[in-house]
Amino acid sequence: MSDTAPPETRFQRVLLKISGEALMGDQGYGLHPPTVERIAREVKSVHDLGVEICMVIGGGNIFRGLQGSAQGMERTTADYMGMLATVMNALAMQSSLEKMGVYCRVISAIRMDEVAEPYIRRRAVRHLEKKRVCIFAAGTGNPYFTTDTAATLRANEMACEAIFKGTKVDGVYDKDPMTNTDAKRYDRISYDDVLVQHLQVMDASAIALARDNNLPIIVFSLDEPGGFKGILAGHGTYTTVHG
Repeated sequence: MSDTAPPETRFQRVLLKISGEALMGDQGYGLHPPTVERIAREVKSVHDLGVEICMVIGGGNIFRGLQGSAQGMERTTADYMGMLATVMNALAMQSSLEKMGVYCRVISAIRMDEVAEPYIRRRAVRHLEKKRVCIFAAGTGNPYFTTDTAATLRANEMACEAIFKGTKVDGVYDKDPMTNTDAKRYDRISYDDVLVQHLQVMDASAIALARDNNLPIIVFSLDEPGGFKGILAGHGTYTTVHG
């Protein structure tokens, strides 16, 4: 990383975590190319500031391991299928970013050398230093771990200064704001309070890993145009999960 952060932003290196469902648009399944392109433009706007960006994208728009397991599929097999879904999403995002002139690498925790690089930490760090966006795919490469946990693991390994969790709402609420008009949004909340109150920010293992390494999680709305760039500059509405 460079010695000084770009003047427009508080961070030099961040990880953006989004769900696979974020790529569906209004569809009920799969990829919606205009939505992928919109999110890629958000990433490009931050990349243009000189910020080094990692990404982790879920696979729930294509296949969810837990759902497959619930329907009788063996859990390990279902989880591996979910990991492959994240690779498909990563390739779609890479294609969209590179059309915009942003150099990008898909880095897979499961070896598939024809379509993605294998995960080698030092090589991934070098890509970031060269201002390439790194999209980490296939989770941690292990079943029973979610992409939330993979995002927190990679953010720590890459020495990111924060995880940006893009969701459909503008922060963390004490109850579902979609169904409760009296839901209260937190500006800041501790890792322990998220765990005790069972708030749906990330799964418990991801929150615990972030807490143990004092890695802040910034939850914001991915549907807000310019939101990612604005929050990096200290504007907008969001919740910070911290120690």
